[in-house]
Amino acid sequence: MTKEPLRFHFDICGENFTSAGEASVSIKRILRQIGISPDIIRRVSIAMYECEINMVIHANGGTADVDVYTDKIILTLKDEGPGIPDLELAMQEGYSTAPDSIRSLGFGAGMGLPNMKKYTDVMDIKTEVGKGTTVTMTVFL
Repeated sequence: MTKEPLRFHFDICGENFTSAGEASVSIKRILRQIGISPDIIRRVSIAMYECEINMVIHANGGTADVDVYTDKIILTLKDEGPGIPDLELAMQEGYSTAPDSIRSLGFGAGMGLPNMKKYTDVMDIKTEVGKGTTVTMTVFL
């Protein structure tokens, strides 16, 4: 790898659970092809999938950008959804605002944000009610 990161961009389709997770599957395949270790691939894939699902459930989709450096992988997922009114509450395991219709599909258990934090080394969330949310996660290699 060079000093310039390898960059990958994905559009996340909102309210479509059929395509939910496609970006995390794609990045998993790409990271495997460029020789990233399985443990790192697992962590990146889980964090990205959780964020993707949140974007589908709550924000009608968004974008995901993945930058692969020689020493780290940075995931930046952005949406223009409703924002997170109480981030501290949303970070608690089991807390969910997903409607029953989403829960009946097996999603919305309230583990998305906690898992994103658990599987990354650094996580930063910028959110504004009525404007959207940007989640930046870093996994060190």
